[in-house]
Amino acid sequence: MNKQKRTEIFNRLRDQNPNPTTELNYSSSFELLIAVILSAQATDVGVNKATDKLYPVANTPQAILDLGLEGLKSYVKTIGLYNAKAENIIKTCEMLLTLHNGEVPDNREALEALPGVGRKTANVVLNTAFGQPAMAVDTHIFRVSNRTGIAPGKNVLEVEKRLLRLVPKEFLVDAHHWLILHGRYVCKARKPQCGSCIIEDLCEFKQKTSD
Repeated sequence: MNKQKRTEIFNRLRDQNPNPTTELNYSSSFELLIAVILSAQATDVGVNKATDKLYPVANTPQAILDLGLEGLKSYVKTIGLYNAKAENIIKTCEMLLTLHNGEVPDNREALEALPGVGRKTANVVLNTAFGQPAMAVDTHIFRVSNRTGIAPGKNVLEVEKRLLRLVPKEFLVDAHHWLILHGRYVCKARKPQCGSCIIEDLCEFKQKTSD
């Protein structure tokens, strides 16, 4: 795939959705961080159901610590791996208060030092909360990047680095949202909906479907 094709792909995705964002509900960088920690191996819909009840009660590091571990678990118990996630969130809140004055740091090293925060979570926060051109490669982005030919790679890190190098600069900040949404609703894992895809003619996937 060449630069001209990639540019046209992202032009079309931008025309269709000029201001893409995460489907996680949040109103601060801290709320986003907690939601992303909870979203590992869980759906955004499931996380939103839990945080919609949690955040009106506790949406700062201190307020969550005041809930305590068992109190926090009562709000997130519907989410997979909630025991481990709740423990990580409590430790993360302690570190935010101790090391960062209760604020979410805007750099990768500090974010990845927080319990429950890996590279992908850090990338989501850097991109969505702070507008940095980071690429959080989840299963949807990995699939779309490989299937379309936009940025093929054998593993998540390879795809991330290729996307950062190959996506035209004007699209970098929003690219990860467009790719996630495209993978979630159009370029689905089991059967992509090629017939109703706005980039079908540019995509290099060989086994296109008629749907």
